[in-house]
Amino acid sequence: MRRIFAAVAVAVLVLLSSFPVFAVQPDEMLADPALEARAREIGKELRCLVCQNESIDESNAELARDLRLLVRERLKEGDSDRQVVDYVVSRYGDFVLLRPPVKPTTWALWFGPPLIFVLGLVALALYYRRRGRQPAPATTPLSAEEQQRLERMLEEPKP
Repeated sequence: MRRIFAAVAVAVLVLLSSFPVFAVQPDEMLADPALEARAREIGKELRCLVCQNESIDESNAELARDLRLLVRERLKEGDSDRQVVDYVVSRYGDFVLLRPPVKPTTWALWFGPPLIFVLGLVALALYYRRRGRQPAPATTPLSAEEQQRLERMLEEPKP
């Protein structure tokens, strides 16, 4: 039974990992292999605005398809790779780039996560530092009555 489950799990993983291969449809592909290769490279640099974690080359979203077609159209018109990327960025902004440039408008994107991580580490260090400085809660000794009661409980046989 475990072997069947393992075989099914492997088959599902193989199928899931191959989905991005099917993103570019045959009707989108250019006849010229050199232009198609350039389109694929440009597609790997551009973010799918719907999926946000995939390139347009990997995404099955309709908007990604439109962007792939736009890239191929611009290449057929004779634009360089840089001109194609600049054209798409002019329409959608730096967000469409999977690796946006470091500039004031993208500083939060580049430096925000590391800054939040460092602030979290500082907060954690301060928490443990303050926690270590607090004196242990004062304990009062047991009264004579409480001491006798404890001794009786300890002497009782365990079930």
